[in-house]
Amino acid sequence: QVQLEESGGGLVQPGGSLRLSCAASGNFVGIYDMGWYRQAPGKQRELAAQISRDGTTDYIMSVRGRFTISRDTAKNTVYLQMSSLKPEDTAVYHCYIQAYVVGVAALNTYWGQGTQVTVSS
Repeated sequence: QVQLEESGGGLVQPGGSLRLSCAASGNFVGIYDMGWYRQAPGKQRELAAQISRDGTTDYIMSVRGRFTISRDTAKNTVYLQMSSLKPEDTAVYHCYIQAYVVGVAALNTYWGQGTQVTVSS
């Protein structure tokens, strides 16, 4: 079975930094897009950042220049380096991967359990 284990969330002051990690385990044939969604209380879920297999990245406008997404495909891991954090970044962050799994013909999306990021003074 596929599992995504997230880590790195926590409480930081405005202007601080956090690095989120998401390590996927499973019998993968291939992993394609990886990324991070976030959802604040009472707000719509939004795609904060994603990275394709070839390294192409996309960010929501509000985090551009402050967040950096990266991946280590060999380790089935995606990272989100967050700097200059703002209270508006407070949310539950969920990582995801799009992957082919041994024995499954379709490309599926798998989700992490979520990690809380709180930015407050």
